[in-house]
Amino acid sequence: MPAAADPGIHSAPRHSARETWHSERMKKWVVRFVSLLVFNIVVLLIVGWLTPARVGSALWAGIVMTALVIWIKPLIEKWFRSSAAKSAGGRTKAGEKVVEFFIAFAVAFLIWIATVLLSGVRIGGGFFGAIWAYVLPPVILLIGWAIYAAIDDKVESHAGALYDKATGTRTESVDADAPAVPSPEAAAGRRELNDGLTDEQRRMLDELGG
Repeated sequence: MPAAADPGIHSAPRHSARETWHSERMKKWVVRFVSLLVFNIVVLLIVGWLTPARVGSALWAGIVMTALVIWIKPLIEKWFRSSAAKSAGGRTKAGEKVVEFFIAFAVAFLIWIATVLLSGVRIGGGFFGAIWAYVLPPVILLIGWAIYAAIDDKVESHAGALYDKATGTRTESVDADAPAVPSPEAAAGRRELNDGLTDEQRRMLDELGG
């Protein structure tokens, strides 16, 4: 009688592919967070230097801001854009550019206010100093985000190499025996990595914009 096949032999490739995908996903999130954190700390130090805002602990403020940028900013931005899209038909190209600027500024302003409230950032300088401490930082944030968007691929690629070196591991490509069609969980995870939104958040925003 032929020996029964070991079921673990057939499940190994699928299990290995799943572990590889989760490892790669964790690496992307860690690399993205740390890279943006370092950049945000530099931006916050510039804010503290050029405005009456007193950053205090730049590390803690950077952590708060980075979390807001990665997980909250996409939600705010998508809500503003979906609201603005309802009246897009009646705007000229110049008007559309103005609306885009005000959306970007409003998002940066809300991220700055949340960072001030959730971290040790203090607003000083009296009445007029306080106005500048609320108006100038969002502009500096917009400039910083534009610079980061232009170099993020190189920065995150370098950070990924450092991550591999620090952990002593290198994620391999998914096994060829793994199914070509990703699982629903994998597809949801990849969509979340692309725009920072979970499926639940995406459905909620679609309902709000409907």
